[in-house]
Amino acid sequence: MKKKLIFIELNEINFDVVSSYIKRGKKLPGFNKLISNGIITTNAEDEYKNIEPWIQWPSVHTGKTFKEHKVFRLGDFVNSSENQFFEKVEDAGFSVGAISPMNATNKMHNPAYFIPDPWTKTPCDRSFFSKSISNAISQSVNDNSQSKLTLKTIVNLVLAFVALVKPARFIPMFKFAIRSIGKPWRKALFLDMLLYEIHKTLHKRKNPNFSILFLNAGAHIQHHYFFNSIVIDSPELKNPPWYIKNTYDPIFEMLKVYDEMLLDLLRLSGTEIIIATGLSQKPFSHLKFYYRFKNHSLFLKEFGIKFANVTPRMTRDFLISFTSEEEALLAEQQLSNILVDNKVKLFAEIDNRGKEIFVVLTYPFEITSNTIVSDSKKTVSLQDLVTFVAIKNGEHQSKGFAYFSNGISSFAPPSGNHVSMIHNSVLDFFKIRVND
Repeated sequence: MKKKLIFIELNEINFDVVSSYIKRGKKLPGFNKLISNGIITTNAEDEYKNIEPWIQWPSVHTGKTFKEHKVFRLGDFVNSSENQFFEKVEDAGFSVGAISPMNATNKMHNPAYFIPDPWTKTPCDRSFFSKSISNAISQSVNDNSQSKLTLKTIVNLVLAFVALVKPARFIPMFKFAIRSIGKPWRKALFLDMLLYEIHKTLHKRKNPNFSILFLNAGAHIQHHYFFNSIVIDSPELKNPPWYIKNTYDPIFEMLKVYDEMLLDLLRLSGTEIIIATGLSQKPFSHLKFYYRFKNHSLFLKEFGIKFANVTPRMTRDFLISFTSEEEALLAEQQLSNILVDNKVKLFAEIDNRGKEIFVVLTYPFEITSNTIVSDSKKTVSLQDLVTFVAIKNGEHQSKGFAYFSNGISSFAPPSGNHVSMIHNSVLDFFKIRVND
């Protein structure tokens, strides 16, 4: 019962890029220690469409490949009967805590703490702060494209900050928050910093045997600002100045923030550490624009689409629920016929699941005041309905990276294996044998 393991899910970070910064003389002592001690690589799926964090992290949690667990969409693990290592470790008599594990459900009987990711409808633990943090993070992340925080979210975040962040961190984090004004990448980093401090406090108070922390700002920043990195030498891959000044390097800023966390973790005694990326990103080949609806319900009503409920997911994605399969089929047909400037489909990706439809706003070009969206009956300005999110800078690749501290390194899978093998490393560390 004295076994202690912290698993940091450092989503999509490219350690090859980290090494490039270090070779250029940039100081990243935490990352440098990991690389010096030994990093293994992992692989995800073969088909590009299946290289997604909401597919890879369920692979880590269940020990199954995508073909085995079959979870394809963010938030869909709630419909899966697969067992995760959270409940497996708990069932073996160990205590487990988790903060924001992607596409994971809370099936535990009595978690030390459990705060779900912002996109998955699963209960948090019963504590007041976990509930308030969960609601606040969900609202802030799902509305991040419009940079709007409700009063309730602000109050909840302030309460969590005061109650769960060490006073010594108040001033540094407050200064960072001030420097984040007008710089979206720093807002994402601030949320990860807050989650790290919350995890650190809860881990100390609850003292679980196994604890998981998912950090996503790095993935977000790579997707949106990779072209500003000093390690990208291509003159073609540049962000326009109206998007971000070329003097900023959000990638290095992100790595410095994570580096401080890594140094802090490496100072822990009596605790083993796994740090894994699940997959990683590389620079995208061209400019691609991302948009999100300001109000999903309003858009559907604008085009006369009947529905029971609509739930926003990550960035461009949303899930629509209907009262019947016939209603869903009609909506699918209506959505398929909506065109931008009478040429390009607004939704090139629609997944009909019976009484639900998963939809992706796939239109990839810049939307201006002259851009119209229409079907056979209606024509409106698209700019009025959407908010700009980002220009795509990074794309997923199957290669991932993982670090195992000395006390668990003997259980690490061979380099180059499927990322799902990390699941067995956790079970082997706790000497758990499970027949799935």
